[in-house]
Amino acid sequence: MSQAVVEEASRGNEAAAARRLVFLEGILVLGLNAEIDAIANQLLRASAVPAKARIDAIHIAVAAINRMEYLVTWNLTHIANAAIRGKIEQTCRGAGLQAPVICTPEELSEA
Repeated sequence: MSQAVVEEASRGNEAAAARRLVFLEGILVLGLNAEIDAIANQLLRASAVPAKARIDAIHIAVAAINRMEYLVTWNLTHIANAAIRGKIEQTCRGAGLQAPVICTPEELSEA
C-alpha cells in the first residue's frame, strides 16, 4: 500500500480511522515520489480519472510504478469501474507501464 492509503485511512470518524489503521499495521508502505505524481497527472489529463479524484489517480500510479499485479479496491466510481478501466490501461501503456488488474476484494477472492 502507499502512504496515500495511510493518509486516507486516517480521515473521518476518529474511532473508525483508528480501526482502519490497526488493520493496516505491518503492511509495507510505499512512498510517493515525482514519478508517481507524473503518472497520476497523466491519468488525470487523459480523463481516466476525474480531476476531483486525484487520490485515486495516485493509488493507480503507485500500483503501476511498483509493478503490482493487483489493485484491490471498493472504489467502484473511479477505480474498479469497467467503463474507465480501458482508459487507465491505455494511459499506463502510453507511459511504458503495465496497469495492475483492478478488482474488488470479492472479485480477487473468487479467483
